[in-house]
Amino acid sequence: MALWVGLAGSAMAASAEKLALTDIKGHWAEPAITKLVDQGILDGFPDGTFRPDEPVTADQFVKMLLLSYTQVYPNGERKWTDEFVNSLSALNKSILQQDYRSFDFKPSTAGYWAKPYIDLSSDLQFINKSTFPDFKAKLKREQVAEIIYYTIKETEYLENEQYSLATAGPIGDFQSAKPREQKFIAEAFTKGIMEGYPNGYFGVGRDVTRAESLAILDRIIHKDKRVSVNKANSGLEKIVPTKDGSYKKLIFPDRKMLGAYDVLQEAGKLRGTNYDLEETTLKLYKDADAKAKDLSKSSIQPQHTEEASLWLEPEYKTYGVTVRVQDGMLARNKEAIQAFTNYLFTYDAIAFDDLFNQVYNQVSRKQPVETQTVQVGDYAVEVHVENDGETIVFSIIEKNG
Repeated sequence: MALWVGLAGSAMAASAEKLALTDIKGHWAEPAITKLVDQGILDGFPDGTFRPDEPVTADQFVKMLLLSYTQVYPNGERKWTDEFVNSLSALNKSILQQDYRSFDFKPSTAGYWAKPYIDLSSDLQFINKSTFPDFKAKLKREQVAEIIYYTIKETEYLENEQYSLATAGPIGDFQSAKPREQKFIAEAFTKGIMEGYPNGYFGVGRDVTRAESLAILDRIIHKDKRVSVNKANSGLEKIVPTKDGSYKKLIFPDRKMLGAYDVLQEAGKLRGTNYDLEETTLKLYKDADAKAKDLSKSSIQPQHTEEASLWLEPEYKTYGVTVRVQDGMLARNKEAIQAFTNYLFTYDAIAFDDLFNQVYNQVSRKQPVETQTVQVGDYAVEVHVENDGETIVFSIIEKNG
């Protein structure tokens, strides 16, 4: 068996003589192999070979992934890099610094050697244990792409899914992958972490070699090592926070909507700290208690504690304002709402204000309001009152958008 020993204690001090690997000279992955061996992340076989073209197993890859986010000090102590810790969400930082504060980066000496690495990777949501019923099995390329997807989700941000799927679409065997695998492959490919083979194929179903795994890990950790992918530099991209505390890249259909996102950010600040921006929805709360209740809720049932929300739907080129009629709502949120609608309607903002106030007053007086579409400047505004009788949704669509 290969000696995949992540850290071998004080006996592996920096001054110890390193065994020269005899079968990597001239191999395309020689620089990555040499670097990771020097960092103590892995060793070769007892006979002095590395066997770069043999398959890597899932447990070996997971261990190397975690250790790649560490650094070794001259005294042999290993710690997480500051860049890694700072890249994590508050929840994952807490898991790392509290639940795993005594993590020693070493394989288990009692039981399955990879258990410490697998448990930590699972808790950080880099992997889903159920995806790998046998961690000793050879790792397929689409499985590596899945690990990359969830690791990047927790440490960086995800690309716009539609865009990444379109970018990876020309890959020869892309359509042979399952739909959920296509999402992972597209992300890894668009990020420049995994690339296809010279024949234009990704290699769906192929084992990942030990050398390939090292090159992939090097690109995960070091962005400057990633492969350049032919992307359309539209200038319409924005990295936005997601509901689970991570980030993703969105591509907006035009500069008008891109600018509207910036207006959302500024509109929220008009409410002090009583707001939250999730992806392209700005939620406005009555007070700090209402915000805390909304952000801490664990129920999957919709429990609306926000008074109003301003939102964008880039895929459908639609803007929106949702309000819940209640005492003081307009006084607290009108300035933020008008900052958003003034940007959209410009000279026709007064006409929208008239429509908004008319419908709001009708609902507050418990008068019925039928779903209707009203032309306001260059926009078609659909007005709809939810079944609760107090939630009003204004969907705003550019007529020629």
